[in-house]
Amino acid sequence: MTAGDGTGPRADLERLVREGVAWPTGPGRLLRDPGRARRAAVLVLFGVLDSAPAHHDAQRVPADLDVLLHRRAATLGHHPGQVAFPGGGIDPQDAGPREAAVREAVEETGLDPTGVDVLGTLADVPLPVSDNLVTPVVAWWTRPSRVAAVDHTEAVDVFRTPVADLLDPARRGVVEHPGVRGTLRTPAFQLDDGVLVWGFTAFVLSVMFDRLGWSVPWDQARTLVP
Repeated sequence: MTAGDGTGPRADLERLVREGVAWPTGPGRLLRDPGRARRAAVLVLFGVLDSAPAHHDAQRVPADLDVLLHRRAATLGHHPGQVAFPGGGIDPQDAGPREAAVREAVEETGLDPTGVDVLGTLADVPLPVSDNLVTPVVAWWTRPSRVAAVDHTEAVDVFRTPVADLLDPARRGVVEHPGVRGTLRTPAFQLDDGVLVWGFTAFVLSVMFDRLGWSVPWDQARTLVP
């Protein structure tokens, strides 16, 4: 099975990187002080699922396509307990966001970086609640490796989620939550065991799925509670 334009999910992702993404904007997504924002990067890593099959037949993506996520420790100062992409701040020794995203993913999940093929970066996404300007680094898992939470002060769980399940309309909705400038409504995805993906991570995934042509219609009035 192929996805999007019929050439497969990796080709779709490569096209997305070439064409770029214009992220939806609004007052609630503006940084309080852009000049003082911290630079960060996240690894949006897609690959072939090794063991857990998708429960939903999305038809627009292969059943074995997945994305790497982790659940942040509840003790963290920002976004505690939320499901997120691996990633973090860009350090002075990092050559750029690509290197920072891969380094952080290795530190957080223990993945083998030699099996990760970075396809490129997308436009920066403002994250007002933590004063970060985040670069999504899109990558493909050419040789998947074992992953697990390495530092439990940072992440308590690492998992690979079938993209077909994320696209299931029955698992999609929106979350209303406080923002820097009032209440925000962001996309959300309901995973197994009651785990909810919302906020920045769900926003990035939802916009990417739309631009990739993978999304199917879903009830945008359905409210989920984190």
